[in-house]
Amino acid sequence: MGRMARSFAPNRILVVDDRPQNVELLKAHLTNAGYVVETATGGQEALDKVAAQLPDLVLLDIVMPDVDGFQVCEKLKSSNDTNFVPVVVITALKESGDKIRALEVGADDFLSKPFDPYELLARVKSLLRIKALHDELEQYNQLLHRTLNRYMAEDVTSLILEDPERYLKLGGEDRVVSVLFADIRGFTRFSERHAATEVVEVLNLVFTALTKTVFEYGGTFDKYLGDAVMAFFGAPLPQSDHAERAVRTGLKIVRELADWNRRREAEGLDRVDVRVAINSGPVVVGDIGSARRVDYTVLGNAVNVTARIEEYVAQPGQVVIGETT
Repeated sequence: MGRMARSFAPNRILVVDDRPQNVELLKAHLTNAGYVVETATGGQEALDKVAAQLPDLVLLDIVMPDVDGFQVCEKLKSSNDTNFVPVVVITALKESGDKIRALEVGADDFLSKPFDPYELLARVKSLLRIKALHDELEQYNQLLHRTLNRYMAEDVTSLILEDPERYLKLGGEDRVVSVLFADIRGFTRFSERHAATEVVEVLNLVFTALTKTVFEYGGTFDKYLGDAVMAFFGAPLPQSDHAERAVRTGLKIVRELADWNRRREAEGLDRVDVRVAINSGPVVVGDIGSARRVDYTVLGNAVNVTARIEEYVAQPGQVVIGETT
């Protein structure tokens, strides 16, 4: 797996201490090492600065007059927005209980004053390296989340990412599902009568509406088949009511497209009709393909029967279901 591009901007470090001489000393060491340094002289000021712009690391004193370092660290580590920002506590407190408390509220490291500047820089570098790896992993997760959201609803995506070994591995499993085909009727004739840009625009509008409705009822988008959409219900999450979900999806698709066509006809535009076929039955569902390219899809006779039903849907705006559904 290739590595994602990293930003090479200097790391930003927030130094928090109520004594100006300590701040200036830390700032000098860190600036000479190539870091961008922001400063705060109190705990509340530090929290305000973190909220305004997220630093890459925080160097934090404990004893401060308003909000102490323990409270600052606890607030940072309890927030989803800041809990992965490394916090290094630097303090003159010598009691082991203070060190333990700092670690309990989430501090990532601990240095006692006076500190060795080389040790300080080594610890900062190590923690920033760990944070960079976390940020890179987070980028991959966000990319994967956006990709999966093209195929299924948000809550299904979240569940899959909680257990990717189960849902994203190559292979399939036996499952009973309901398969839906939604086909744009007369699309060849429509394409011949309109400019290519208008055809693409209409196709995108219709497909966007169809996919949105599939997601609304907990379905999984499978693929576009020219002028048709294929989706299924009952996987990856088991759904005891997958047949009802599929039928309700088909009915809503037909209703919404009818409303849309009335608006088009009022503007003197051609209709775009859809016919829907639904069938239920046993399939193999999973990531089918090779190690380099896979499709999360369903295979089986139930899919083939759905395609045959679609061919016999005579009237536009009809939803035809198989006997098993």
